[in-house]
Amino acid sequence: MRNKLKIINDPVYGFINIPSELQFHIIEHPYFQRLRRIKQLGLSYFVYPGTTHTRFEHVLGAMHLMSNALHELSKKGQTIAEDEKQSALSAILLHDIGHGPFSHTLEGTFFKTLTHEDLTLLFMKSINEEFKGELDQTIQVFQNNHPKKFLHSLVSGQLDMDRLDYLKRDSFYSGVNEGEIGSERIIKMLRVVNNELAIEEKGIYSVEQFIIARRIMYWQVYLHKTVIVADEMLKRAIRRATVLSKNVQVFSTPVLSRFINEQITDNSIKESKEKLKKALDAFAELDDSDIIVSLKEWAKHPDTVLSELSRGILNRNLFKIEISHEKFPIEKINRIKQKVKEKYKITDEDTDFLVFTDIIKNKAYSTENDTGINILLNSGKISDIAEASDLSNINTLTATVEKYFLSYPKKLNF
Repeated sequence: MRNKLKIINDPVYGFINIPSELQFHIIEHPYFQRLRRIKQLGLSYFVYPGTTHTRFEHVLGAMHLMSNALHELSKKGQTIAEDEKQSALSAILLHDIGHGPFSHTLEGTFFKTLTHEDLTLLFMKSINEEFKGELDQTIQVFQNNHPKKFLHSLVSGQLDMDRLDYLKRDSFYSGVNEGEIGSERIIKMLRVVNNELAIEEKGIYSVEQFIIARRIMYWQVYLHKTVIVADEMLKRAIRRATVLSKNVQVFSTPVLSRFINEQITDNSIKESKEKLKKALDAFAELDDSDIIVSLKEWAKHPDTVLSELSRGILNRNLFKIEISHEKFPIEKINRIKQKVKEKYKITDEDTDFLVFTDIIKNKAYSTENDTGINILLNSGKISDIAEASDLSNINTLTATVEKYFLSYPKKLNF
């Protein structure tokens, strides 16, 4: 037991302890070890060279914050049994295990209708079978089926340990200091009121900083225009390879080929328990390296569209991107498509891979479905942060900001 309670040196928090033998065995599992090969911020290193950190680091950091939060709540008299603590720690440790290569970048690429949360639950259930039911309560916490609802809020909520870690960690690695948050102070201010998480009134400024920092990080890092166009090019390269593979030979690594050739689909994994296990095992083998290796071969493929996209990603020769608060005129899009069609000598259908437009959405704080951030006022009353804050822009940040983008190859003469 003593040998399994390891200490990990984390650049953000210093030393992190593995709380118990259960978490040690979860970390040792091959499904979990794969997170070492999944970049936390996808292709954002095209803009911020330091953001090559992984999901593995993030979930360990989130587990560390969860341990601190549970300790703080217990100190304040909240009853949390030992098995409940273990379940919350395991839930936050496993909360991202369903992410695919390059994390959010390729969400929906390999499974069309299954989100990474759906896949996380499937992975959890599979590991639980191996662990002979040890994760039963962990799954309850993850799905918000546990009587102590605040445990789920610590895993997934407006002020959960996931967000507290990724903002602090992503700010650290990107060097965007505006994203820095006071996670330690927020945790110190945590309380449970009526089975829900709340923040003591004296912690209100730290929460305000958290919401503003989240907005800044989305516009400056997660939704940076260069990151958006790189992500879209990668999605289209994989989609193009999938289309081509129906008629011509397209190289891909053995595990990626199972998804490119659609041997594994959303429907196939629902057919039987055996197919589900094979699909999860295959997805657990798929990581960033499969994509990069395949791109290197696709860059030499005779198909103009596939090679153009692949070379652009590998050499960071990215498409031009325009951002607007209004939709781009269809006439302008058609004019660009015609230019692309003539230059690359491709069909109208193929131009959709090289000219694309979509919408970007950013909402720093949501009050939908009663999932807001509760502030415990000195009077004993509970108030939402948007009402309790004396900053007028907190209310403004509850609105969804929408922008449109249009992207196309730079090599066009207008």
